[in-house]
Amino acid sequence: MEPVVVISILGGLIILLLFIGAPLKPVRFIGQGVIKLLIGALFLFFLNAFGNQFGIHVPINLITSSISGFLGIPGLFALVAIQTWII
Repeated sequence: MEPVVVISILGGLIILLLFIGAPLKPVRFIGQGVIKLLIGALFLFFLNAFGNQFGIHVPINLITSSISGFLGIPGLFALVAIQTWII
């Protein structure tokens, strides 16, 4: 597909969304999920930074970030327990 056609279609969709309006509920839901994933990754980063002194290391990936982001501090403790005793 030609780049001009792709840009024209995207521009038309943007203009259409500006006139009609985007459905806010799904956009808000996706935004909150992304924010929670970022918070989970931040939790894991600080855990790895400070837990390195005690030999605690939990890898930062999509699964562990989502667990620590959506469950919060208890999810982070659960990941540490799984990493320490099970794996």
